[in-house]
Amino acid sequence: MKPTESAKRIESLDYLRGFALLGIILVNILPLLAVKVPEQGTADAYYQRFLFLFVEGRFYTLFSFLFGVGFYLFISRANAKGKNGYVLFLRRVTALFILGWFHVKFHPGEALTVYAVTGLLLLPFYKVKKEINLAIGLILLIAISVMAFKLFMVVPLMLLGITAGQYHLFEGVAGKIKRAVIFTALLLVVSAAGLIFQYQHVPAAPFGFYTGVDEVTYQFLSIGIMIGPLVSALYVGVLILLLQFQFVQKLLSPLKSYGRMALTNYIFQTVFIYLAGYLFNLFDSLTYLQSLLVCLTIYVIQLIYSVVWLRLFQFGPLEWVWRVVTYLEVPPMRKHVKAVN
Repeated sequence: MKPTESAKRIESLDYLRGFALLGIILVNILPLLAVKVPEQGTADAYYQRFLFLFVEGRFYTLFSFLFGVGFYLFISRANAKGKNGYVLFLRRVTALFILGWFHVKFHPGEALTVYAVTGLLLLPFYKVKKEINLAIGLILLIAISVMAFKLFMVVPLMLLGITAGQYHLFEGVAGKIKRAVIFTALLLVVSAAGLIFQYQHVPAAPFGFYTGVDEVTYQFLSIGIMIGPLVSALYVGVLILLLQFQFVQKLLSPLKSYGRMALTNYIFQTVFIYLAGYLFNLFDSLTYLQSLLVCLTIYVIQLIYSVVWLRLFQFGPLEWVWRVVTYLEVPPMRKHVKAVN
């Protein structure tokens, strides 16, 4: 692959990052605002089931995988430009860890510190053959998924993300449509079977998952973690196929901007959640469906902000800071506007 091709931004990854962020906030808001456990048989109870069948363990999984893809692309592109990609990556994950260290004080379940540490541990795998990385990643993912160790799933997911980068999985997608359709169809069958199995273990009564759970609920949540990567992969396949249509790309273009500013938007999801909590006294008083309304409001704010910001500037605010620390240079923030004679 030519350096110019490798340096070209892969827009499908921006759509996927934006999509992942949409799901992450729906679950993160629950413990941050101590959302009330739903009453049995209510709309809130059904929404809780929806969340833990289709959202929890699906979008965090996708976000982790995408970080691995970005890991590989960052080092490869830096090396292609004649820079030391390893040194730059070390600065990059150090900055990420510091930002995450501040973030975790407000959001105990945040992912940035975990990604930074895992990225450092996986750095040697950048040079490992893609076939070996694929085998190790799949074996680890299956083993950890079966044991439902959600936190440790970040390691194989990021490794598989690196592997996806090595295989150029998201480059030249238009020429891989037939395989993508077959892959997505198979995932649909397997994921449907997994979701049906999980649904058969739905607890009779709603639960407060962040305050401790009983054995039945634990089993339900564990099955969700186990099948999470399959459902996440299905989401990826469906979105990639939909993005082959120009009208879908235009319709979802705000999602692309949202994903380009993934770091800024991830951090500010927490900021907006707490801001809403303190301004409207929402702690310990919000229902599940009301938490959805808060998230929808945050979506609108962040999507509009991302679109407008990227029309004026080259990078998101935190992305710009991250870039400064990584390269020890101050890139221009504003976009250059060509003069019209």
